[in-house]
Formats: sequence, C-alpha cells, structure tokens
Amino acid sequence: MTKTNTLILIEHDRQQVKRPSLHAVTAAQQLGGDYSLLLLGSAVGEMAKSLLGYGAASLLVADHAELAEPLADRYALVIADAFQKCGATTLLGTSSTFSKDILPRAAALLDAPMLTDVMTIEGNGNSFTRPINAGSMIATVQLGSERRVLSIRASAFAAPTGNTAVSPIEQLAVDAALLPNGMQFVSREERISDRPDLTEARVVVGGGRPLKDKETFDRLVGGLADALGGAIGATRAAVDTGLAPNDYQIGQTGKVIAPDLYIALGISGAIQHLAGIKDSRVIIAINKDPDAPIFQMATYALVGDVHQVVPELIEALRDRE
Repeated sequence: MTKTNTLILIEHDRQQVKRPSLHAVTAAQQLGGDYSLLLLGSAVGEMAKSLLGYGAASLLVADHAELAEPLADRYALVIADAFQKCGATTLLGTSSTFSKDILPRAAALLDAPMLTDVMTIEGNGNSFTRPINAGSMIATVQLGSERRVLSIRASAFAAPTGNTAVSPIEQLAVDAALLPNGMQFVSREERISDRPDLTEARVVVGGGRPLKDKETFDRLVGGLADALGGAIGATRAAVDTGLAPNDYQIGQTGKVIAPDLYIALGISGAIQHLAGIKDSRVIIAINKDPDAPIFQMATYALVGDVHQVVPELIEALRDRE
C-alpha cells in the first residue's frame, strides 16, 4: 500500500461525493507531505472516478456490501486499519454529522487525540485554531502526539483545484467476519427537494421564530429561496418550535455554511446562529428590531416587518423573470 502522511475521509450520499468533504484536500496540502483519499461504501466505483484528479498519492477504496450504510463501529474499524497500513500520521475529515459520528471512534481505536472544527493551520502544521464558547472566541491549540485526528470546517478552507495527475486506485480488502455488529441499520428518512443542499448552496435564506407557524415559514422563507434558486435554513428556535425540520438548522449545533449570499428573515442573531453564518460573503438581515445583534454582522440591514417586506420582495423578483 502507498505510504502517505495524511489520510482524508471522503463523505458521500451513496450517489455522489459531498463537495464540502473535498475541502479537506486543501487542508492536507497546507499540512504538507503526501495525502491519500479514503472512500468507503458499496458499489462506489463511479464515485471513485470523480476523485482521481485531486493530486492524491492514492485513492483507497473499501467497497463491500457490509459497508453500504455508514454504521460507525464498522466504518471506524476499516478507517483505523487503512490509516495504520498506509503509515499516515494525520486522519482528516470535514465537520459534519457523518464525521462527528465516525471519527471519534476511529481516534479511540488509534489511541490518537482528536481536534474538531479546525479553522486555520499554523506553525508548520503543528498549531491549529478552532472556535470555542459557541463561536464567541477562537482558541489556538497545539497537539504533541505523533498521530492525530482532525476535522476541519469546510467553510474555512477553499475548494481544491483540479490536478492533471491521476491518482492510482488501491482496493482495500474488507473481511466481513471481522466487522463488528454492535449496530444495525434500521431505516432512513430522506427529504427529497429540488433545492440545493444547504452546505453547498450559493444562496441561503434563513428564518427565525418570529415567522410564527410552518405555513408562514414555508411561504416566506421557501418562497424567497425559490425565487433566488437558493436553499432554506433556520435557527435552532425555529426548529425547536416545529417551523422547520432539523436538517435546516444552521449554527453551532447545526450546519456551518459559507454561501455567497445569506438572507436572514426575522433572526435576532443569537451567538450560536452567528457562528454558523459568519463565513458568508454577503449577509442581508431583515428584522423589525433595530437593535437586533445580527445587524452588527450584516452587510446590509433592513429594519422592517418580514411579513410585509418579504412578500413584496418575492413579487419584485418574480416580476423580473
């Protein structure tokens, strides 16, 4: 097996690679040395082809029917085994529900320290910054261990550029008899939508609790998002009160996004939510409270009632089509 310095865990949805997970390639390049990509799943041959042009020393593929579902105990064992065989010192992934479930288990198997939500790499790859206290402060952390497990914020690292060199594919043998059976896959609920993925969208429209009910949330937030070809997001308060599903949540305990444009409707700006949107290129906030904390971060601020302003905005956008 090809020896490498950094092993990058690639995330996918069983049909295509999750683009944010590729931002870890940029982080690996900053760490220095060779890096390899690791793809796990079942019947992932076509996805593997899409990963050949990112300058990796090798593309490791663990393709087995028993890996069809990302059961954490099984994936962690395969990841740890691949890490040791390729002689890597860094296991790298992006911060997501997928990596939060799996990478800590892999770190335990490797007896290696883990650092999450890395935002910058400093000191020749030995020092890292990450948010603490719900994103209100940034900590600088040094790891003294020879081996380490890191998850990076995709929004803090640029997407990698293509490379003309084609990475060789190396198949990893998976012995189903050795895989743990502590977990069993039961079912999956997926939201089918024509809107772009929240973490990948160029435009995101977010809504807060003042939208009152689900119908109003869908009409205003969903209507504006559709008019702009964007995705829908929500605050934790909006999710907790049933205005939006959990996978719409943005913030410290939700998804961290970095769209070109983020429009906040009726969002006051709790620090946990601001931690999830601060990397947005342009932030437009609409709120009837002139002292709303989000106005301090917003690129453009409009003091007004979203129930009056947003329908007019949607109509104006539709008239331009």
